[in-house]
Amino acid sequence: MIVIDAGTTWSKIIENSDSDYMKNFSSFKVKDENNLKYYIMPSNKVNETDFKFDRATGHMSRQLLKNENDYENEVIALIKGFRDKISEDGIILDMGSRDCKWALYKDGKFKDLDWNNSCSSSTGATVEMLLKFYSLNARDIKYNKDKYIITCGIFGLEKIMDDIANGDAAKTAVAKFIHGIAYNAWVFAKKPKKIYLSGGFCENECFTSSLKNYCEVITMGRFLLCEGILND
Repeated sequence: MIVIDAGTTWSKIIENSDSDYMKNFSSFKVKDENNLKYYIMPSNKVNETDFKFDRATGHMSRQLLKNENDYENEVIALIKGFRDKISEDGIILDMGSRDCKWALYKDGKFKDLDWNNSCSSSTGATVEMLLKFYSLNARDIKYNKDKYIITCGIFGLEKIMDDIANGDAAKTAVAKFIHGIAYNAWVFAKKPKKIYLSGGFCENECFTSSLKNYCEVITMGRFLLCEGILND
């Protein structure tokens, strides 16, 4: 069994330990756990191969399947992954490269959800481009108490350029931008007291520190959607 969450920029893959399907891509393996192998690969590299997966979710993943009927909607995959790990009430928020989505689990059932895939400007891909443009490392971007109050990432980029032109360090301006993303994500999720966080932003200390200003944050890692389709 091998499954994939094919994101816009990064793909997350889980493979059974007795499989050697990914043997030529060991450099992308991030861990071995519970007889499973976990990989994170650039999505364009996956698309360049002839890989065919047993189960898939994520953008542009249907063509990667052995059987197209084994595709799972991203929100459903998120819900299943959360349900398998957490039994208490809570909100799971997934922050991806180009969208964000959340679901509310209450009284043993999922009660509500929302998915914003119409504005990708202030999600992971934009942050990655900013880091590359300003030659920054995500580990060097620290929490800043100030934030850009924006509803569109394009205006956020304008704020960043203006502040840098006025003397701010690039890493300070980017930190304000990331704080704004965290605040917007909390508002989008209807201002809960606790958020279970899924996706690449789990590994962004500036984002998680910013989000903790507004609620308790429990990180669930980058493989939750993959885990949601693995044992389905």
